[in-house]
Amino acid sequence: MTLTEFRYIVAVARERHFGRAAEACFVSQPTLSVGVRKLEEQLGVILFERSKSDVKVTPEGKPIIEQAQHILEQVSQLKQMAKQNSDQLDGPLKIGAIFTIGPYLLPSLIPMLKKLAPKMPLHIDEDYTHNLRTKLRNGELDVIFVALPFDEPEVDVVPLYEEEFIALLPEKHPWVKRDKLHIVDIADEVMIMLGAGHCFRDQVIEACPQCKDSSLNPQKDWITGSSIETIRQMVASGLGISVIPRSAANFHNEKLGLVTREFDNPKPSRKVALAFRRSFPRKKALEIINNALSQITIEGAKPLD
Repeated sequence: MTLTEFRYIVAVARERHFGRAAEACFVSQPTLSVGVRKLEEQLGVILFERSKSDVKVTPEGKPIIEQAQHILEQVSQLKQMAKQNSDQLDGPLKIGAIFTIGPYLLPSLIPMLKKLAPKMPLHIDEDYTHNLRTKLRNGELDVIFVALPFDEPEVDVVPLYEEEFIALLPEKHPWVKRDKLHIVDIADEVMIMLGAGHCFRDQVIEACPQCKDSSLNPQKDWITGSSIETIRQMVASGLGISVIPRSAANFHNEKLGLVTREFDNPKPSRKVALAFRRSFPRKKALEIINNALSQITIEGAKPLD
């Protein structure tokens, strides 16, 4: 058995599709299929249930694939250990961020990282929290930006900053005349929110329990947008209002005829953090990220100790 075969089975387990797994491994599908079958024969275990529509890991295959992933991570760490005397800032860094953080943090962070670590290009992946969690655990990503709480075994989490939530309104909305709003007010409004799977949506609902009250405006009646920028366009059209993170406040609002308003105390907010595997060997890369963050301005962000 070989490391290449281990990469094949890990890719198939992740993609749940032999064709996509082959593309991810930069080989043809027949080559990958032969490698997987060869490993199954050597182990005497069927690793995958194959059907026309899906590929599932068998109960017997699950611990084997998890061990294969662990071995691949260990090999990667061995390579890093062999380069201890080399520059840890030389080589790509794989960064992940949830959809409501990446577009508003990375445009400021990336130029600063390029200045501080010019030989460290970034591979960037925006995704849902649960997908980023898996990719971090599997070694597909090195560090991720997420909203707290975030708990994962063998992962360290460094709180970075806190940012408030604000209301996004069309310029002719009656609330524009008010200096501040109460979060409970949104329960009576036509709300445009991110869809299920976005942690920011869950945080807004947590901040406004009245939104769950069917006598007001049931959650199921909320209009769904695929991204904050799509939501911004719908609010501009007059379809409804929204709640967004402060860091996303001023993207083209004046051009679109949009207005933001703060909420009164207790102000809803979220905490943003950096998460990375405890075993990640490039500690200097983490230091550079923290250094870069200290030198940029994130709108409405309050640093956390």
